[in-house]
Amino acid sequence: MDAAQLGAVGTIVVGLAAATAALIGQRGANRVSQSGAVLGGYSTLVDNLQEERDKAQGKLAANELLLAAAYAELAGERADKTALQGQISELTRENALLRARITALGRDTQ
Repeated sequence: MDAAQLGAVGTIVVGLAAATAALIGQRGANRVSQSGAVLGGYSTLVDNLQEERDKAQGKLAANELLLAAAYAELAGERADKTALQGQISELTRENALLRARITALGRDTQ
């Protein structure tokens, strides 16, 4: 082999080595890029889940307040109902006494 052929073979070998190095470098860059995308996607997913959890906690707190207000209203209505039932009982008893008095006084009740 003369010097020209050795130079040509050397250039081809160097070119192949450079191409191989570029290919290996590109694979490494792709891995890093994919790894970054996975980590970025995971971070976004965690952020979205935390936001969803915070919204759910806020909704739960609001529902707890509404539930407490509903129980308070129900308790008030029960107290009102109990008072009305007492008033009905008192009026019924008073009506019975008045009917008995009217009957005792000699007049029929209607």
